[in-house]
Parts: sequence; structure tokens; C-alpha cells
Amino acid sequence: MDEAKDAADAVFRALADPTRRALLDTLFARSGLTLTELCAGMDMSRQAVTKHLAVLEAANLVASVRRGREKLHYLNPVPIHEIGERWISKYERARLSALSDLKKALESENDE
Repeated sequence: MDEAKDAADAVFRALADPTRRALLDTLFARSGLTLTELCAGMDMSRQAVTKHLAVLEAANLVASVRRGREKLHYLNPVPIHEIGERWISKYERARLSALSDLKKALESENDE
């Protein structure tokens, strides 16, 4: 459980920064980008983008593959999905269940 908690903490830390979220949005739109391509859309140095990518890779949100001298970066949406399942879906289910119960109660009042 500690390993899963540590992984979730790393994802939340990575997602907390707007620059890292922008990088993820860029990779969502077009995956398999080089550092040069990622830097083109950012108003910061290559070194700063590299540091942000390292945090995203540590959180397993970005995977990279070497192709010759280039390193291609790909979005890994699985950790975000797992966060959604763990932290969002369960709250959504409770709300939908409450709405369903309310609907049934109101319908039973109309039947009387």
C-alpha cells in the first residue's frame, strides 16, 4: 500500500504545477515529441523543461524512448486514470446514488 500511496503522491505533486500540466496537454495533443519540440511551445529554457519532464517521468506520467540521438516523450495516461478511479469516481458514485434516491422518493410521492 505504501508503494501505491507514494505513486499517487508523485502524480499529485507532478499535476500541481501548471507548467507540467501544460506539457501533459501538449503530449496529449501530439505524443512522441522531442525536447526541442516541447520547448517550442514553452516560454522557458531547455533546462527548465528538462527538469519538469524529469518530475513527470518520475511520476510515470511521461515515458521516453530513445530514437537515435533523439529522445521521444509520450504521455502515459494510466496514472491519471488511476487517480480518477480512486479519488473522483467514488465521490461521483455517491452523488449519483443520492440523485437516484431523490428521484425515486419524488416519484413515489407523485404515485400517492
